[in-house]
Amino acid sequence: MQNAKDSFYMALRARLATINPARTVLLRGAQRPGILVEEAEAPFSQLPTDVFVLRWLGLGADLDLDSTMVAEECEIIYQTCGTQSFGGLDRGRLLSEMDEELTAMVQPFYTPKLNYVTQPPGTMLTQVFWGEPAFTPVVVQRDRIMRSAKITVYSYQEQGE
Repeated sequence: MQNAKDSFYMALRARLATINPARTVLLRGAQRPGILVEEAEAPFSQLPTDVFVLRWLGLGADLDLDSTMVAEECEIIYQTCGTQSFGGLDRGRLLSEMDEELTAMVQPFYTPKLNYVTQPPGTMLTQVFWGEPAFTPVVVQRDRIMRSAKITVYSYQEQGE
């Protein structure tokens, strides 16, 4: 499933860079698109604002098919405090912008599966695909507002995975 998870993340990352090139994050001295995978970063005391954070949850498999299909639920969490110039009063507007960005990032609902262990990444035989995001209600925590969306990501296991 790691190749599918990596491919899903890299597809969303590339799409975000096209949709909103200004949404970036500085991590380990590198400026990059404002999306990250929680399990691949140092632990946070608090999730960063104005960034999409992917958190991988449960895993399942359908073994009754000709090829094993695996599925893993991904929660994408994002939050904002608004901008300082508006005293944070624009936080609802900014959260709505992130809602729209996420909706655009996940379309189309598939991407080629690549193996990122090799450089350049090797193309695999199957695709990674997913369903529509299920958005949660907005949560308010002091000056922050946040939301998450859950998406189930599917992939067929290939030989050697």
